[in-house]
Amino acid sequence: MLMYLHTDPKRTNEKIGGPNRFTRGNYSRDLRNARFTLRFRGDIDLQGSQMVLLAQSQTSRTTANFVLTGQPFKITPEWTEQTVVLTADPAQWTCLGARESKKHQYGCDDITTVLKDVNVDLILVLFPLNVVPVKPVAEPHRLRAGQDYPDEPSYEVWQKYLPKGLIQVDTVKIEYPQSQG
Repeated sequence: MLMYLHTDPKRTNEKIGGPNRFTRGNYSRDLRNARFTLRFRGDIDLQGSQMVLLAQSQTSRTTANFVLTGQPFKITPEWTEQTVVLTADPAQWTCLGARESKKHQYGCDDITTVLKDVNVDLILVLFPLNVVPVKPVAEPHRLRAGQDYPDEPSYEVWQKYLPKGLIQVDTVKIEYPQSQG
């Protein structure tokens, strides 16, 4: 996780995260076809991952987490401005689902439902990550890497397989389609 924006004022803690212009401004959480623009630069070894936007929403079925894998941001050493469109095309998105212990809370839903009310947050993430435990773990997908792995200090994961470097974000902008105002 590189950075996040809570989209629901009930989830925002400004004592920790500072002022949240999105929730203070009561902006629409209907992000269907919204344009999400970043001005950023970076020097990073991605280790096979990509920088993508994650949209998270509490729906009537679950808390759904989708990453916009069809429109990754290209990280360059020079400042660049890049835009992705939060299209409801399911081919553009990957649902993350949940690890075993969180299936009661997280899952998948229709991407249109999620984008119609992104009522949890937007997150910039590196995805996918190659998380490799230092010591063998029988069921790594049932556990939370770095926390639930058994036998201290084997909580550790091999850092050499994870991205390393720096990403700097200067500006984040959300533009709504004309039809949504």
